[in-house]
Amino acid sequence: MTTTVPAAAGATAASGVRPTGPSDPGAIPPHALRRVIETALEEDAPWGDVTSETLIPVDARVTATLAAREPGVLSGGAVFAAVMHAVDPAVRTELHLADGATFAAGQVLATVEGPARSVLRAERVGLNLVQRMSGIATVTARYVAAVAGTGTRIADTRKTTPGLRAVERYAVRCGGGHNHRNSLSDAVLAKDNHLAVLLAGGTPIGDAVRDARRRLGHTVHLEVEVDRLDQVEAVVSAGVDTIMLDNFTAEQLVEGVHRVAGRALVEASGGVSLETVGAIARTGVDVVSVGALTHSARALDLGLDVDVTGASAGGDVGVTGA
Repeated sequence: MTTTVPAAAGATAASGVRPTGPSDPGAIPPHALRRVIETALEEDAPWGDVTSETLIPVDARVTATLAAREPGVLSGGAVFAAVMHAVDPAVRTELHLADGATFAAGQVLATVEGPARSVLRAERVGLNLVQRMSGIATVTARYVAAVAGTGTRIADTRKTTPGLRAVERYAVRCGGGHNHRNSLSDAVLAKDNHLAVLLAGGTPIGDAVRDARRRLGHTVHLEVEVDRLDQVEAVVSAGVDTIMLDNFTAEQLVEGVHRVAGRALVEASGGVSLETVGAIARTGVDVVSVGALTHSARALDLGLDVDVTGASAGGDVGVTGA
C-alpha cells in the first residue's frame, strides 16, 4: 500500500484521514487531530526552531524516510503526514503502509520530501505521535491475538494521556481492539466509588439502578461495576446493559457469567495482563477492558533517516536525523 500526501492534498490529512488498513480503524475526529497537532507544535517550538533557522540554509531541501527499528503494528502514518503538512504545506509525504498493518524491523514506512527547515521542525512531533500510537497498536494486537477464537472483545479504558485520548484510542482500533466509552458524558458507568456513596446514603444498588434506568433515555448505555458475586443478581435484574466484574478470579468469572445468564453483557476488568487475558476470555465474558493498552504502552522505536541536498551548501550532504 502506498499513499501519497502531496502539498496540495495535505489539508486532507490534517483534517482527519480515514486510512483503510486490515482493521479499518476509521478516522480520528478532525477537530481532535488539529488540536493535538497544534498544541504539540506550539509546545515544541513556540518561537520557531532556532537550531535549523541558524544552521540550515533557507533553500536546502530534504528527502527523509520513516523507518522501523523494530517490528510492530503501524498507527499514526497519516498523523505523521499531517504534522509535516501543518508545519509547511510544501512538504510531501508518501505513506508506504496502511495503519493497522504489521511491519518488520528495517522496513520503510513513509518517505518525506520538502524544505529541510520544515521537515526538521516537524520531525520530533511527528515521530513522538507515530511512535506512541504504533506502540499502543502493537500492544493491543498482542492482547487481541491472546484471545483469538473466544469471541471476547479487548477494550481500552479512560486511562489515556490527557489531551491525547482521540489518537490513543484510534491506535487501539488499529491494533484490532475496541473503545470503551469515550468520556464521562457518553454513558452511565457506576463504579465502586459511586456505589460507596449510594450505600453510605442507605440506597441499595438495585434500587439505584432501577431509578437510573427509568430516568435515562432509551439510547443511553447503563453499566455497573461489582466486586462480589452476591451483587450480581440485584444489578442484572434491575436492568443494566453491561455488568463489570472487577478483579474476579477465573473461577468467579465463570460463576458470574452463569448467574448473568445472557441478561446483560459481561465485562471483566482488573488484574489483566498478557499472561492472564486468555484464561479470562475463556470464562465466557463478552469484553475484557485493559488499561495497560494506553497507560503502559511503550513507544515503538521508529526513526527518521534524512538525506539533504543544500543548494547554498555546495553539494549533497548525507546525514542521519535523530
